[in-house]
Amino acid sequence: MFSNRLKSLRKSKDKTQKYMADYLGISRQGYAKYEDGNSEPDHKTLLKLSEYFDVTTDYLLGNSDQPHLTEDEAFDAFINDPDLERWYKELPKSKEEDLRRLRKIWEAFKEDD
Repeated sequence: MFSNRLKSLRKSKDKTQKYMADYLGISRQGYAKYEDGNSEPDHKTLLKLSEYFDVTTDYLLGNSDQPHLTEDEAFDAFINDPDLERWYKELPKSKEEDLRRLRKIWEAFKEDD
């Protein structure tokens, strides 16, 4: 799945394997192995590809058929982040009020992007 999506995304941007390899700082042969399914990128490279093609890593890896998260999906991912779980559990208000607060934080966070 990853190799097919990577190749398709590259072609949709009309880029060569050499261009992508240079962008990633690897050899063209190394990049070709990604598209051939003979190698997988490390975490840092996967994130770089995701950013370049403006898709989620889940989409690249085949875990989702949606290249972009909807606003609600992005918010759900935000509130379910394990790093925020402790903070969220400690909020003194009711669950509904907590979600309103998190939504406001999320909206402010999105405006900074």
